[in-house]
Amino acid sequence: MKIAIVRLSALGDIFQSMIVLQFIKSRYPVAQIDWFVDSFYEDALKDNKDIDNIIPINLKKLKNDFSIKELLNTIKELKSYSTYDYIFDLQGLLKSAIVSRLIPGRNRIGFDKSSIRERLAVLFYSKTFFIPYHENVIKRYIGIVNHSLNLKLTTLEVLNKKPIFDYSKKIGIKNKIGLIIIGASFESKIYPVENFAKVINSLNIDFIVSWKTSIEREMALKLISLTNRAKLSESLDVSGLKSQVANSSIVIGGDTGPTHLAWAMNVPSITIFGPTPMERNFFRTEINYGIKSNSQVDVYKINKSDFSIREINSDEICRLAKRILKL
Repeated sequence: MKIAIVRLSALGDIFQSMIVLQFIKSRYPVAQIDWFVDSFYEDALKDNKDIDNIIPINLKKLKNDFSIKELLNTIKELKSYSTYDYIFDLQGLLKSAIVSRLIPGRNRIGFDKSSIRERLAVLFYSKTFFIPYHENVIKRYIGIVNHSLNLKLTTLEVLNKKPIFDYSKKIGIKNKIGLIIIGASFESKIYPVENFAKVINSLNIDFIVSWKTSIEREMALKLISLTNRAKLSESLDVSGLKSQVANSSIVIGGDTGPTHLAWAMNVPSITIFGPTPMERNFFRTEINYGIKSNSQVDVYKINKSDFSIREINSDEICRLAKRILKL
């Protein structure tokens, strides 16, 4: 059996959706699974042993340096692959649906028009399933594959998932080190530096503060100045981030890629939600907790002016962290 997964972006969504791979392989161990992804996120998929081929598409170049020749070359390349038995569009956008349609396949599977934001996407599928858009994203990814391949997955199996990457831990239980994710994709998803400092100062472990942009680095340095229990991480690529997360005793941060990576790698975590929907974007386990502000969220239209994450009491995060770490 040949299966194609289309999930072009973004970092956290890719990490979360990769959970489907292990369950497909457990039922169909000789199945070939290829993943079509925006080349910008190609490294996010590397090192997952359940993926046979990672197939990058340079969408950024197509968008920024648009040319008919480049577009035609991309279309030709997508059409050149041998036929897949199943093509799963786990993104549900028009661009991912078009990619799914261009790839040769017998069954193109997607969410139905009541389950996605860009309803024109359904025109490119051969079969669709109704899984409400506001439903938890893990249940959406699992559901569409479950229905199509008759995997008969249970919630218990999801809770007992294996890590999406196999990174050996180098840090022993007597040397707990936490990881703070200081930034996020937009400002209102970022928890205040001062509150992070209170969390660090209340827990009896050391922390590393991870950053990506120059602005995040400045935030990280400010946080470090407010506590003597934190140090700055190196500037990391995606592979470095995977290793750093794998070797953390707990990861704490906003609704962003690295915290979702922690969940997918079975690393203890606390994900902090303000303007985004916790019930949809987070799947709780015994070691992964979420905490949400009191604001109401419209899943179809995120309010980036909602800074309610700043109202979340650091004491609540400390309480959850102590429970997870058994402090």
